[in-house]
Parts: sequence; structure tokens; C-alpha cells
Amino acid sequence: MMSTVQGAGVVVTGAGGGIGAALARRFAAEGAKVVVNDIDQGKAKTVADEIGAVAVAGDASQIVEEARDALGGVVDVYCANAGLGSGGDAFADEDVWAAAWDVNVMAHVRASRILLPDWLERGAGRFVSTVSAAGLLTMIGAAPYSVTKHGALAYAEWLSLTYRHRGIKVHAICPQGVRTDMLTASGSAGELVLTPTAIEPEDVADSLFAAMAEDRFLVLPHAEVADYYAARATRTDRWLTGMNHLQQKWEEAGR
Repeated sequence: MMSTVQGAGVVVTGAGGGIGAALARRFAAEGAKVVVNDIDQGKAKTVADEIGAVAVAGDASQIVEEARDALGGVVDVYCANAGLGSGGDAFADEDVWAAAWDVNVMAHVRASRILLPDWLERGAGRFVSTVSAAGLLTMIGAAPYSVTKHGALAYAEWLSLTYRHRGIKVHAICPQGVRTDMLTASGSAGELVLTPTAIEPEDVADSLFAAMAEDRFLVLPHAEVADYYAARATRTDRWLTGMNHLQQKWEEAGR
């Protein structure tokens, strides 16, 4: 991978901790020039100082041009990692749904609008979307998160099928539980479904680099997700029944 990212300009959003910080550290270790973005300026600066990167704080939707300038005008890899793990059901407040849609989907759309013209002119660019297995499957107790992560996956797929013949590479990272603050915040649903097989953020970074080496769209740090995804597609009612059993188990445990 050294020949792929050595000297490349890389932006990682939501990189003040968790998966984003692990991605930023890995890209920097491989010789890339990295911009660390986080809405929390202190967290962004801490990670950036640690790895010799540049910190650009702020809303992930609004920092693409500033991050590109910090890299000397060229972004080779953009990691759309910032996300909201919004819980709630169909009755979640409208602002919860709107925020999840804005961060988990529209931030990706806005970034690509800025990046694509240069990438298409150069015939090269790499867009990495941190989706979650919830985007391939779903997650109990988290309707806004599940629905918008499906949207993030759909947009990543669209980018890939539309531009791959023009040199644009797209990867969708779809882990289950990862030991981050977001997992902790997922509460009892996360403890039931995600915690038993949770992995470290560094494992996710390893999986991304393996996928880049193989030019593979889906990044599955939990290999079993491929089987769940296949079952969802080919035995849909059986899969939904299984997920409903998890829902009932969660409800019986007091949620």
C-alpha cells in the first residue's frame, strides 16, 4: 500500500476519536499527508499533533475546501467518516431525523460535489464512506441511524457505478460493533447486538487497507456480515423474523 498512499492528500472527517482517528493514524503511518477533521477542535488538534497532520475543525459538510487548501490544493482520498448514531423509533423528533440525514448522507453528497470535478479531470480519486453494517442490514432501536446509513450506502454505490470507469474508487466500510464512544452511547440495544463481537477501531483501518489493495467496494471488518447480507436478500422474511426476535428479546429485557 505504500505506493498507493505515500504522499497522497487524505482528509478524514470525524477523526477526533474512534474509527476516524484510527484511519487518520493509519494513513499517516503509510506516508500520506493527512487532514484531521472533527467538530471538536481540541480532539482534532490532539490527533493531528500526534501524527504530524493538519487539524481542520468544524462541520464535516463545510470544511472540504479548507481541508483541500491545507493539502496544497489536492485531495486524493476523502474519508467521509463523521456520523451520528441517532437512536429512536418512528416517533423520534423531526430534528433528530433531519440531523441524521444531514450528517450521515448529505455531508457525503456535499463533499463529493466539491471533489468530483477535480477527480474526474485527473481521472483519479478515492471516496471512503463509513457506513456501518446497519446500512447493509439494520439496527434495532435506531430508526434514524438505520435509515440514513442505508442512504449512505446507496450514495456510495451510486458514486461507484457512475464513475468507476473514470478512475474514481469508492469503498463502503460496514462494521458491526466497534469499541468507540458511539458503541457506548448505543445503550442496551448495542450491548445486546453489537458488544459481544465488537472490534477495535484499528481493525477497521486494517480492513479498509485490505479492501483498497484488492480494489473492493465493500469493507467488512466482521466477515459474517456478508452472510447476513446474503440472507437478507435471499431469505428476507426469515431474516426479518430473526431480527424481530432480537427486538422482542430487547423489549423483554426492559430496553
